[in-house]
Amino acid sequence: MKSPARNVALLALASLALTLQARIAQADTVLITGANSGIGLEFAKEYAARGWTVVATHHHDTTPVTLAALSSRYRNVRVERLDVTDAGQIQALASKLENVPIDVLINNAGVYNDHGNWRTQDFGRLDFALMDTIMAVNVKGPLMVSEAFVANVKASREKKIINISSTNGSLTEPLPGDGAIFYRASKAALNREMQLVALALKRDGIIVVLMHPGAVLTERQAYLRGKYPGMVEMPFTVHHMIDTIAGLTLKDTGRFMLYDGSTVPW
Repeated sequence: MKSPARNVALLALASLALTLQARIAQADTVLITGANSGIGLEFAKEYAARGWTVVATHHHDTTPVTLAALSSRYRNVRVERLDVTDAGQIQALASKLENVPIDVLINNAGVYNDHGNWRTQDFGRLDFALMDTIMAVNVKGPLMVSEAFVANVKASREKKIINISSTNGSLTEPLPGDGAIFYRASKAALNREMQLVALALKRDGIIVVLMHPGAVLTERQAYLRGKYPGMVEMPFTVHHMIDTIAGLTLKDTGRFMLYDGSTVPW
C-alpha cells in the first residue's frame, strides 16, 4: 500500500506534468524567413529562449550549421527549408503546417547587394539580373509567404505579420547618396504593398506592420563596428522589436515603425 506522502508526491508530479503540457499546447508560434543568419537568426534565438515554438526557415540545400545548433539546444525550434521566391516550396510548407496557428509571421528574408558589391546598383553599372533577384526576394517573397500562411495567422491568438523593412525605402527622408537603387526601390515597394495588405486583412483582425531595425551590425556589417555612430547590435534591436511586436494592436496595422515602436516617416 502506498504511503500518503508518496500519493501526495505522485499527485504533485502528475499536476506538474499536466501544467507543462498545457503550457506547451498554449505556446505561441513564430515563423521566421531567412532565419539562418543576421537578424533572422537573432529573432529565432530570442523567441526560442522565451519559450515560443519557432519555425526557423532557410533557403539552403542542407540545414545551416547555425540552425542545426539552435535546434539542438532548443526542442521548441523547428527548422524548415523555404526559398521565398519558390511558390512550390511555399505551398509545400503551408500544407505541412496547415493546422498550425502562427501567432507572428516575420518576413525577414532579404537580399541587400551582390556579395558586398554595391556598385552593381549604381546608375550606369546596373546589373538587371541582380534587380530581378532583389525584387523577387524583397518584394514578391513577402507577399507570397503572407498569402500562403494567412489562414495560420488568422487562426492564432496574436494575429501578426511583421515585415523587416528599412528607411532606405523612404520617399521623404533625405537621400543618402544615389546608390543601392534596387535595394532602396525594393523597400519602398515592400512598404506600399504591405500597407495595402494591412488594409485588406484588417477586417480579419490581423495586424500588419513594417519595422526598421536600425543600422544593424550583422555578421556582414561587423567590420563597421566603431566606424559610424548610431549603428546598433543585433541583440539590442531584436530584443526591442520583439517587445514592440508583443504590444501591437489593430490600431497599429499599416504602420512603419522603428524597433522601439516610434513611427518612421517614409
